[in-house]
Amino acid sequence: MKFGIVVFPGSNCDHDAYHVAKHVAGQEAVFLWHKSTDLEGVDAIILPGGFSYGDYLRAGAIARFSPIMKEVVRFARSGGPVLGICNGFQILLEAGLLPGALLRNESLNFVCKYVHIRVENTDSIFTRSLFKGQILRIPVAHGEGNYYADEKTIQDLEKKNLVVFRYSTDAGEITHACNPNGSVNNIAGITHPTLNVLGMMPHPERCAEDVLGSRDGLGIFQSLIRWYRSSAANAAKEEECLEI
Repeated sequence: MKFGIVVFPGSNCDHDAYHVAKHVAGQEAVFLWHKSTDLEGVDAIILPGGFSYGDYLRAGAIARFSPIMKEVVRFARSGGPVLGICNGFQILLEAGLLPGALLRNESLNFVCKYVHIRVENTDSIFTRSLFKGQILRIPVAHGEGNYYADEKTIQDLEKKNLVVFRYSTDAGEITHACNPNGSVNNIAGITHPTLNVLGMMPHPERCAEDVLGSRDGLGIFQSLIRWYRSSAANAAKEEECLEI
């Protein structure tokens, strides 16, 4: 499987994502420069965390207009998996690939710590190696992670089971105290109805090895690889049937 990690001016988690994809998960990985329009034949795209374009105007607002994003949107709409982490989530919202907005944290402070999130949806490309109700210990590091959307959008997300991760206690309880940023309904990550686009504030690439204190984030990368292998196997079967 070939991962493409988009690099914007101000990205600071691009090398982390590359390291996990290539050296931990053992897959091919390339960097995709924000000015490029060539996705180089990747099978999945990661929009990494950081401060793209210095977060000027608002987080993700300028990155959304980078030349590479036209290709990312086209890739996503054709069914390709796109994972937006932290600032990458903000960019996905600005690009219209996911609904809602990320506001300043409720505390108005930058939050950087380990939190717990509960897996709510295992149907997406990114969670099929996890189980529903599983609790992941995973770090966050953001100043604008407070997910917000109008009431109808929230109802749709909940009704269609598009909330993928929710901030919880280590026992899986959903409380205001365990919500690090004030996100509505403790939402930590959401997916598109087609289940191939995921935006999440926590950083799975920062907890994919035991040396980092948790390897709970590795399951997201393993899920992508599992999806790819399954897709490749199905494609091979279809080709075999056509030959017959």
